[in-house]
Amino acid sequence: MAKERASLRAMSRRPFERPATISLPGSDEALEGLYVPVENVSMDPGDPVGEGTGAVIAPPHPQYGGSMESPVVTELAHACARAGVSSLRFNWRGVGASAGAATGDEAVAAADYTAAVDWLEATVPGRVAACGYSFGAATAAHAGLARARVTRLVLVAPPPSMLSRETLAQFDGDVLVAVGDRDEFAPFDAVEAMCKGLPRLSLEKIEDADHFFMAHLAEVEKLARRFLAR
Repeated sequence: MAKERASLRAMSRRPFERPATISLPGSDEALEGLYVPVENVSMDPGDPVGEGTGAVIAPPHPQYGGSMESPVVTELAHACARAGVSSLRFNWRGVGASAGAATGDEAVAAADYTAAVDWLEATVPGRVAACGYSFGAATAAHAGLARARVTRLVLVAPPPSMLSRETLAQFDGDVLVAVGDRDEFAPFDAVEAMCKGLPRLSLEKIEDADHFFMAHLAEVEKLARRFLAR
């Protein structure tokens, strides 16, 4: 009986996803999202919001198959849940059920990410981590600079062509950058040069991993989870 009660308690605490509709300011259009609350955040929209921190997770490039179902994005959501952080991941406009047309325009991506941060900040009252993978990592870094509640960045394989050392140096919070040593889109040496000497930045090299991390997803999850749980 004691084991059964413990099992029921564990099930009641397990995070689960719910659909999120993220409004785009100035239009009737919206983005599709998935929200994973931690146990102390109410699932009832009429209830007071529980205390907690949150993370917004951006997918890779929308014109190259980037979606919130990306394995890396999903691993980041798992890391958040295990670290006790509520998470919101979303599809760029034109992807999945999100309105609009898919584009690689960085200004459009920034607007999408900002809308997702607005949604999360209205849902979770604590600190926010801006997270992303590839194209989404660069977008998260730029968008995070403009938000006072964003105090951490989790950037997986950020392309140096889209992100500068100067941008990272402007961020006042803690930063985790994870990249594979065989990444052709975010070459480790270029990422290392971009990050070198920044005092609140931790650069993690994942051995034998390319840009897609297919045999190394557990390592991505572990690094993100430890960083977010600090």
